[in-house]
Amino acid sequence: MTTPKPPSAFSYRRHGHNETDDPAYTQPIMYRKIEKLPSIAVQYSARLVKEKVLTAEAATALRQKTSDHLNAAFDRNKAQGKWVLQPPLRHERPNSKTSISRETLEQVVNGITTFPADFHLHPKLEGFLKKRRDSLTGAPIDWAFAETLAYGSLAFEGIPVRLSGQDCGRGTFSQRHLTYYDYQDGHKYVPTEHLSPDQAQFRVLDSSLSEFGVLGFEYGYSIADPNTLTLWEAQFGDFSNGAQIIIDQFITTGEQKWGQASGLVLLLPHGYEGQGPEHSSGRMERFLTLCAEDNMRVANCSTPAQYFHILRRQAVLPLKPLVVFTPKSLLRSAKAVSTIADFTEGSFQQVIPDNLEPKDVRRIVFCTGKVYYDLLAAREASGANDVALVRIEELYPFPMDVVANELTRYRPDVDLVWCQEEPRNMGAWRRMDARFRDMKHPIRYAGRDRNASPAAGSSKRHAEEQKRLVDEALKQA
Repeated sequence: MTTPKPPSAFSYRRHGHNETDDPAYTQPIMYRKIEKLPSIAVQYSARLVKEKVLTAEAATALRQKTSDHLNAAFDRNKAQGKWVLQPPLRHERPNSKTSISRETLEQVVNGITTFPADFHLHPKLEGFLKKRRDSLTGAPIDWAFAETLAYGSLAFEGIPVRLSGQDCGRGTFSQRHLTYYDYQDGHKYVPTEHLSPDQAQFRVLDSSLSEFGVLGFEYGYSIADPNTLTLWEAQFGDFSNGAQIIIDQFITTGEQKWGQASGLVLLLPHGYEGQGPEHSSGRMERFLTLCAEDNMRVANCSTPAQYFHILRRQAVLPLKPLVVFTPKSLLRSAKAVSTIADFTEGSFQQVIPDNLEPKDVRRIVFCTGKVYYDLLAAREASGANDVALVRIEELYPFPMDVVANELTRYRPDVDLVWCQEEPRNMGAWRRMDARFRDMKHPIRYAGRDRNASPAAGSSKRHAEEQKRLVDEALKQA
């Protein structure tokens, strides 16, 4: 018995490379045949009519409606002399604050730690859930828990949330556990989908290792449904390299080129822990190079509460893409935790000041993200209590006024240092150097030397480099 062959299918460009090209120069025989074929739109319409999906009159009317819509948009923008952003309508937000009430927090905590009576939880996750329940009686809140509180509170308030990425339901570092699997039969349950009968939709979707395709889809989703907080997470920040075309051609430039607003969030695990060049850097420098004309937001938060507030803020601010460099080692750090009061009060801080007495400070070390905790530990160990550590949490738009105001608290001759983990030719250094010069406050560099590779492949070398850059930031001038 022979297996029947599938029908042949051919793809071709009707106009060759573009509408001004003449492909017959190189393919004269093929393009004589193509010229005789009806267009794809005509062929498809004829098939729909033949299969009685549409009538011939309906197909013609649909094509005319689409043509009229495009012509009207072209004429409108041509008359205005430029492409004008037409922001999509967003539903009225029930709560524009980023903090939440104690009552809402309790409802979300109870919801995300409650399962159907017949669900068999993996035994190793009992302690994980207990820690989350214990937060209501004062236990600290870690990074992944803060993230879940952000998603849950938004859905609870009527704002849909969609998260996709490689293994994002569990979390690459087994930190998230938004999706649970029955220990006996393996069926899936997502507690955040069941917080209340009238909540908004929440979806968490594990995607393939195809960053270009997946991020392209999520960008389109964020435009088609601007009322949903749409997030994509790279398994490691470096993996966004595979989606660079989507980032460059669409996410960072779509508004300027086409008036196409998007509130898409990119979560890029970033931080130097000695895991080598492919698992350290989310390429902060690339994103900062792409920043201009208020086209997006870029942040590197240092506390769970900050992450919570920036996610909730993203859901209510005008549509702009948001890039968040998220941590790895800080996910389980005893230092990088927040309290309930951090969620029921306050908001996102673009800059987090130090609490040292300003008159006693000889140097201010500005930094962002994980390296703050390395600096803090070294300062405590050395007793360098004349060095203030100031965290810049939002890298773009650069909070110029906030930083300038912070500097007024200190002596005019205070020494300024920018400390980063990344090599000198990477990270935020170039952007920070330029911004501080704009403020007439030159700043010195403390960090790794210039390097072609983002990070060392040796954990021993990594530790030596990390110690050196921290010591350089804190040492006496």
